[in-house]
Amino acid sequence: MYYPDDVVEEVRSRSDIVDIISGYVKLQKKGSSYFGLCPFHHEKSPSFSVSPNKQMYYCFGCGAGGNVITFLMEYENYTFPEALKVLADRAGVELPKQEMSKEAKAQADLRTTLLEINKLAANYFHYQLKQPHGRIGYEYLSRRGLSDDTIRHFGLGFANKTSDDLYRYLKSKGYQDGILKESGLFSISERGSWDKFWNRVMFPIMDTNNRVIGFGGRVMGEGEPKYLNSPETKLFDKSRNLYGLNYARTTREKYFLICEGYMDVIAMHQAGFTNAVASLGTAFTTQHASLMKRYTSQVILTYDSDDAGVKAALRAIPILKEVGISCKVLNMKPYKDPDEFIKNLGADAFRERIREAKNSFLFEIEILKRGYDLEDPEQKTNFYTAVARKLLEFPDALERDNYIQAVSREQFINYQDLKQLVSRTAARLGPAWTPAGQQSGYGGTSSAQQRGTGPGGGESGPGYAREGAAPDGAVRRGGGRQEKADGAKQSQRLLLTWLIEEPRLFDKIRGIITPEDFREGLYHEVAQMVFDGYASGNLSPAGILNHFINDEEQYKEVAALFNASLKESLGSEEQKKAFSETVIKVRKNSLDEASRTAADIGQLQEIIKAQSALKTLHISLD
Repeated sequence: MYYPDDVVEEVRSRSDIVDIISGYVKLQKKGSSYFGLCPFHHEKSPSFSVSPNKQMYYCFGCGAGGNVITFLMEYENYTFPEALKVLADRAGVELPKQEMSKEAKAQADLRTTLLEINKLAANYFHYQLKQPHGRIGYEYLSRRGLSDDTIRHFGLGFANKTSDDLYRYLKSKGYQDGILKESGLFSISERGSWDKFWNRVMFPIMDTNNRVIGFGGRVMGEGEPKYLNSPETKLFDKSRNLYGLNYARTTREKYFLICEGYMDVIAMHQAGFTNAVASLGTAFTTQHASLMKRYTSQVILTYDSDDAGVKAALRAIPILKEVGISCKVLNMKPYKDPDEFIKNLGADAFRERIREAKNSFLFEIEILKRGYDLEDPEQKTNFYTAVARKLLEFPDALERDNYIQAVSREQFINYQDLKQLVSRTAARLGPAWTPAGQQSGYGGTSSAQQRGTGPGGGESGPGYAREGAAPDGAVRRGGGRQEKADGAKQSQRLLLTWLIEEPRLFDKIRGIITPEDFREGLYHEVAQMVFDGYASGNLSPAGILNHFINDEEQYKEVAALFNASLKESLGSEEQKKAFSETVIKVRKNSLDEASRTAADIGQLQEIIKAQSALKTLHISLD
């Protein structure tokens, strides 16, 4: 769908990026920007920045960057028109009805066709379940206590033992090999074509709009892997989807129940716990937590009670806390999982266990305790010290004291003794150790900072722009050594960064630098838009970025350019000198190139005159 630039810009400008992204990522303000854990790659220390001034985001760790439109495209796997429509609806902007561009129509058609294929496959699997050859699957589900209504509600099915059953069915519907391969349901090569799922009970995976986007399959009898998921496709990203969320998001409960697998979710929904969800055959991720945060601020972990389940809970707790979700842990002993518990003790007993669910921090202390022999005085002392250190995770004194009281009650430790131990432990660890920094990167030194690429960590050298990944591969390390850098291009990039960060500098270069002096093709294009924006009083980096949305490489380079930030402001004499030198380098390079292509002797003389004037040029920033 094609929309005029002014319409796109209106939607973007009326959609505050901090407001939108904070619905997905827990953000904390630092200076003029906000920082949080990147939703596009796994990290422990926040390197994901959101700038309200530029209305852009950028990750110094993985290089993901853009404006509010591209954030929704990346996070929700939306096409450009889909993201724009969501934002327009939210902002109250009515989009004009336009014909799709050829490229947009192709992408929309691809997604539509993949959704059609998945729906046909889900219906086919569901039909096979009730056929004679699907009896093994139906009996398995019946033995697990699932009713026909539940089987129908979740669209459960069976993939036959024949290895090309579904392939032949969809070919008969007119679908070609290319699109069938894109669906992730088939392996297609010169050797032949076959189904990826066979002899398995099938679990359709739906998005929040109840559209089938992928599948999970549980093998019948012997076979590996026991559970198999669809590979990632244009529709399916397992780290950004939760099984059962399409139903759980409409629950009246104020919390979600997080389970380990498909059968737990289905059994719990059948028992009336329609707020149960599970990650899709992968470890719980920040993306899962951020997705969940849209619908609830409280969860109860109902992982298996075995060692693997405990470890999974311990991994999930800090991830949930990072996005601002309050967490408790349910005790299912003597049973292994929710399905087994409910079958033996019933839904009422499970509901009672939910009411008794343990605070996640107190659960962590309980698990910590298992590593010590409390009959041994030395180990008992070590346990108390470990508890004191863990209590320092709470930076707020009042909250920390509340937990000291709770741990004191739970572990039968004298409150005053524990409080004093916490104080002594903090003093011993020293001011450099900050709980928030240790846990989330705020106040501490992140891995990105240690590399000199993240928030607060600049590269060496006066005025050098700090970047997650320099667009041209130029990196300055150690004592200022420049590796593989094109000096002319780097100067142009640095000058553009300065102008974007400090628009007051336009007045300082008036009559000296114009967009024509930016000789690199992409930088010239960007410079023209930056200068035009400044001239019109509407310099908008996020708006400029819209022009590059259809070229992934250029888009990334411009996003990195706009989100580079300077190590220091232009306050010191050294910084002022660096700025002046950069301006002269850009202008000199421009004149040098112009001299090589001068049309006549008169033009060449003008260029030589301008080159000579550079020797006495002085730029005052005072």
